[in-house]
Amino acid sequence: MRRARPARGADSLQAARQRLPAGDRPRRSLVRETRFRRPFLALLALLTACGDGASAGQEPARPALTAEETAAGWRLLYDGTLDGWRGYQRDDIPAGWAAEGETLAFTPGRGGGDLITVDQFADFELAFEWKIGPGGNSGVFFRLTEAEPAAYWTGPEMQVLDNAGHADGRDPLSSAGANYALHAPARDATKPAGEWNQARVVALGPRIEHWLNGERVVAYQLWTPEWHALVAETKFAEWPGYGMAESGHVGLQDHGDPVWYRNVKIRELR
Repeated sequence: MRRARPARGADSLQAARQRLPAGDRPRRSLVRETRFRRPFLALLALLTACGDGASAGQEPARPALTAEETAAGWRLLYDGTLDGWRGYQRDDIPAGWAAEGETLAFTPGRGGGDLITVDQFADFELAFEWKIGPGGNSGVFFRLTEAEPAAYWTGPEMQVLDNAGHADGRDPLSSAGANYALHAPARDATKPAGEWNQARVVALGPRIEHWLNGERVVAYQLWTPEWHALVAETKFAEWPGYGMAESGHVGLQDHGDPVWYRNVKIRELR
């Protein structure tokens, strides 16, 4: 007996579907998707390539303030460029510091030195985000002057640190968020190395606050007998100008480790 030829085209598809259990039969929409899939993917690849070519020529995103922040008196200290910054006791930018779109980054091995603002500030609220590499160390100075060979000889410092990976993290007085060597944070509020931390420093006359990830971790007053007694017990006792300035520069510390800052902004409190 002569065998019947297999059905062709739509008949063969229908026959194949009939042989499948009911739950496994493809839906009509999936069949339609298969029919048009290859031309669609080719078109999608072409559009993606064109899009990449267009975006390659665009500048990276830069930091920006909201209308509400501007109305509240905030100004950007880092606007995506290094305008408004210079090296400590120098007019140029240390080569290790670079503007990388929304991020101000330090890379060791390229040329070191602390970075400071051109402008000086007295009473202010400073807000920023920081991210440190594993085992890394940095810091943010405020009210620093250039009367001494090093920024930390005059400017109090909010410590930036990988608490888990750096030896300083074992001592609360030198851990992240501390007023370095003088006032320990109430608790470790940091996020792990490689993650962004939100920070603020509020300075109003002698009253100083450090905030980390939404928590006030340090509060102290400058120039009191208690403060002078604390300073006298530290290395800062060697430098009479430490912490005494009523206004000064904001500074970012090069401690030899990779560190990143973003959303660096300030508003003056009058």
